[in-house]
Order: sequence, then C-alpha cells, then structure tokens
Amino acid sequence: MSRLIVSARINGEARELLVDERDSLLDALRERAGLTGTKEGCNNGNCGACSVLLDGRLVNSCLVMAAEVEGSDVTTVEGLELGPQQLHPLQSAFLEEAALQCGICTPGFLVSAKALLDTNPDPTEHEVRFWLAGNLCRCTGYDKIIRAVMGAAETMRNTASSSEGA
Repeated sequence: MSRLIVSARINGEARELLVDERDSLLDALRERAGLTGTKEGCNNGNCGACSVLLDGRLVNSCLVMAAEVEGSDVTTVEGLELGPQQLHPLQSAFLEEAALQCGICTPGFLVSAKALLDTNPDPTEHEVRFWLAGNLCRCTGYDKIIRAVMGAAETMRNTASSSEGA
C-alpha cells in the first residue's frame, strides 16, 4: 500500500498528513491528525457520527477518501469552539438541554446542526428534524437535540442582531 502526503486546512490550521492511499477522511482525522472527536459509528454513511464540513459542505467522513481532501478546508467538532474555553452556542445548548448521553452521536449532530444554521439561521422545528435525519441516536431522545438546536439558533440570531445594532 502506498502512502501520500495530503495538505489541507483542518479547523483553520494548515496541516500535512501522511496517509495510506486507502485511508478514509475519518481514519486520517482520528489516526493521523489525532482529532478523535469525529466518531466512527457505522462506517457506511448511515449514522452521521462522522459528519464533518468539507469546504463548507456536510459530508460523512467515512465515505470520503483522505486523498480527496487535498487543498480543502475541513471542519470537525473540535473546530466549532469559538476560542479557548469558549464553546460554540450549539455546544452550550447541547449541555444546557442535556441533549447527549453516551456521546457517540453528539459530534455528528453538532456539525450537522452547524451546517444547517450556516445555511438557515432561523429554521423551523420541521426543518431541523429534516436536516438532522441523517444522524442516528440510540440513547437520548431526539426532542432534547431539537430543542438544543432551536435554542442555539435563537441565541445566535440574538447575538448577531445585538452586534449589528452596536
């Protein structure tokens, strides 16, 4: 098996990773970059636990080959933080609503919800449920997750309108 160097921007940082030609993006993130927040669930694109943003587009990292991300921008759950010790409003809302239990699905839900709010900052509950349909959770009720996303959306809109009015 041959190896290659992949250069990409991961969570805002230029990185070069030595990957095997058969490595998925999920493998590269976890094993080569040490970013273990992205979880392996089903490894066939059905559960959403490995969701990341690739050039701003939501993808299942288990279905993307690492070599394909050359020159791309990848955002993982670790890249959601706004700064040191400053959680993204989605992360805060998940904690406040207790929208997690075992945590395997949580990173995928957070990244998927961020992708939604990046495209639609004022989604309806129906839109949130539809958008997150590609993420499976086996132990928490989806209602808490939906409430967390709706609450984070409201917080983000209020923050944006406050900063616009200042």
